[in-house]
Amino acid sequence: MTAPRIVARDLAYSGWLRLHMLTLETEGGERFKRVVEDHGSAVAVLPYDPERKVAVVVRLTRAPLLMKEAAAVVEAPAGLIDAGETAIEAARREAMEETGLTLREIIPAGEIWSMPGVSSEHMTLFLAEYGVADRTHAGGGLAEEHEDIEVIERPLDALWAETNGAAPADAKTRILLQALRLKRPDLFDGPL
Repeated sequence: MTAPRIVARDLAYSGWLRLHMLTLETEGGERFKRVVEDHGSAVAVLPYDPERKVAVVVRLTRAPLLMKEAAAVVEAPAGLIDAGETAIEAARREAMEETGLTLREIIPAGEIWSMPGVSSEHMTLFLAEYGVADRTHAGGGLAEEHEDIEVIERPLDALWAETNGAAPADAKTRILLQALRLKRPDLFDGPL
């Protein structure tokens, strides 16, 4: 199967994100349109304390969940990679802004396409150790971004149960917990 090619690209909206209307053409000449959301590349990091077997996650208002009348979910700290910044630098910055933590060693945990059916977002995932002494301030996000972030430190087993239960969970957080459990099974007591 030969992939269609892009024959036209129109910018339908530009703000915090961009919506592109692409016209694609098949090898046989058939044309069709697709909308693509683009806002850049992102990172997510799961800070965990191996001594106390806990992790720090965040909870904040997400407009799409409000629209669907769904409950807020806990998430690994995450954000966009700024111009001129590496993924590791972005992970450190986001962890500091959102949780008030200075991360120790940052360990790559993979790269994903968040939602390739509609978005071009490429996300780099990390695990990072921290300890009690690594909290430098309360976190909570940037006031100008209206994030109003709740910082939560939770036992790894409880977080595992919450993100792998019956209720919908944040995908990046579930992936990061699974990566941590594969890398450090000694930090978890409960069953898979």
